Amino acid sequence: MQRRSFLKGTLAGGTVAVAMGAGLLSPRQVLAAWPESAFTAKSVNDAMGGLFGTADNTPSNKIQIKAPDIAENGAVVPVSVTTSLAATSIAIVAEKNGQPLAANFELSGSAKGDVATRIKMGKTSDVIAVVKSGGKLFTARKNVKVTIGGCGG
Repeated sequence: MQRRSFLKGTLAGGTVAVAMGAGLLSPRQVLAAWPESAFTAKSVNDAMGGLFGTADNTPSNKIQIKAPDIAENGAVVPVSVTTSLAATSIAIVAEKNGQPLAANFELSGSAKGDVATRIKMGKTSDVIAVVKSGGKLFTARKNVKVTIGGCGG
């Protein structure tokens, strides 16, 4: 059985490689659309505007950010966000980064508002969690001190 599974996998991988090589299948067709303007924005408001269409937000105590108070290495800062709101999207923004939007997660209606990732931080700043719920934006902030810069520092 293992040999049969191996041969099927090899055949499927080879078919995709041939299709890409022949120009029938390009990476843009395979990958999901992404909000380029939001990820290349230089300010928090521009990033939120590019991602959500507006930067208007309301601070909320229903959002919890778990991140270290002091990040010894800004290249790898673990961040998790949980919320009791009915979230459809959760974004993580590092306020003083050259490109502040670090991550965006689109959630289905039945998903629990709980995400975790690792981000790069160039210097000490606030990490902002932006939760979209009911068509409105809600935020929470946590200051993270960076001792060794991760974005070229």
